[in-house]
Amino acid sequence: MTPPFPTALVVDDDEAIRQMLAAVLSREGFAVTTAADGVEAVAAFAAQRPALVLMDIRMPRMTGLQALAEMRKIDRATAVILMTAYAEVETAVQAIKDGAFDYIIKPFDIAELLLLVGRALQMRSLRDDIAVLHRELSASYRTDRILTASPRMAELLQTIAKVAKSTATVLVTGESGTGKELVAAAIHYNSPRSAGPFVKVNCAAVPEGLLESEFFGHEKGAFTGAAARRRGRFEQAEHGTLFLDEIGDISASLQVKLLRVLQEREFERVGGTDLVRIDTRVIVATNKNLEEMVRQGQFRQDLYFRLNVVTLRTVPLRERPEDIRLLASHFLQRFAAENRIDVTGFDDQAMACLMAHGWPGNIRELSNAVERAVVMSTGPLIFCEDLPEQLACRGDDPAEPSLGPSPEPDHPPVAGGTPLRDQVSRFEARVVAETLARNGGNRMRTAQDLGISRRSLLYKLQEYGIS
Repeated sequence: MTPPFPTALVVDDDEAIRQMLAAVLSREGFAVTTAADGVEAVAAFAAQRPALVLMDIRMPRMTGLQALAEMRKIDRATAVILMTAYAEVETAVQAIKDGAFDYIIKPFDIAELLLLVGRALQMRSLRDDIAVLHRELSASYRTDRILTASPRMAELLQTIAKVAKSTATVLVTGESGTGKELVAAAIHYNSPRSAGPFVKVNCAAVPEGLLESEFFGHEKGAFTGAAARRRGRFEQAEHGTLFLDEIGDISASLQVKLLRVLQEREFERVGGTDLVRIDTRVIVATNKNLEEMVRQGQFRQDLYFRLNVVTLRTVPLRERPEDIRLLASHFLQRFAAENRIDVTGFDDQAMACLMAHGWPGNIRELSNAVERAVVMSTGPLIFCEDLPEQLACRGDDPAEPSLGPSPEPDHPPVAGGTPLRDQVSRFEARVVAETLARNGGNRMRTAQDLGISRRSLLYKLQEYGIS
């Protein structure tokens, strides 16, 4: 249960200062506890876990710096503001590096102090919000929440759950659009490193000359434009996971340096000489055949073996057709909500068209197709004409979407010498014309009576020459 007021701990060996600060913070709505030295402060901190600590540096029995170290062992989220004299500013700056939020110099202005307190609480609130979002993000990548009805995908998810518990380097292979990044994220967020960062680099999207700096960072002055030291992605992913997508696109020289990092867990920044040690798990992905690249001398064999500790292969969408309907419905709900469009489902012929398509772009192509259909829709259902043209489904039979020009009928025409298709077309044209006339030429009402979208009606009016 959340306490009704934020709690504060005031620590100073001067009783007058303790009473003054307690009165000021109480007026601001804090529940205040006081302590006369570091020993009392640590005991009170352990018992109450306050949101804020105002603490002097120079105190008997235990200094503010010593108390800060003990408090950080108990709870690192509390904002600690140190009070210091001018002569101790250098010490206070070091304390900030050790985890204090900030410091204020005595004698201080009350308005300045309250401004600092407000900033400290705002920062704590932001950290709490980030922690909540991180927990929600981790929950969304739980393997039991990934949508699939495919036995092959279920097997892959079981493997992901096993691999996530380890620290092994993972190679994710598969066609473009099959969810390699999703696999990497699922490994990270189901691993003991889930509280750490998940850092992504698309190796193909970074110019070759900048990729080394992107990986390892650089020192100030290392090259033109390097105005300050910059931490690379390996450092940014410390205690977390680094995902290197399109690993097959990196140069031979960078392959050598990447191999060393994976073996030694250390590197130098560009333009630097100091060794930087890291604790970072690496997951790589590619849609290329690395084995073939090794045979052709385009990829180092020793690096391939280092990356290929565990290999996971994603499943193309055409090999798991049972997921098309499931994913299409998921994307429809998502894009309808994002665009505030009232679309509830797919027409039978439109869904049959989705099921018949080969999906060379896999899940990414399906997502784009459904988003386009939602945006182009004019009613509660998605129809064939709402789908992208490359799906080529304009057939008359909902169960058999057209994949090109209709072939000539193989069967002889029915009595009277008129093929069945032509008879159906004439009947449909008559029904459309009569319904349009009955509605006084109102196309929207005509489409509603016929149970089709307005765009479908327009196609049929044009096809049959009805005005």
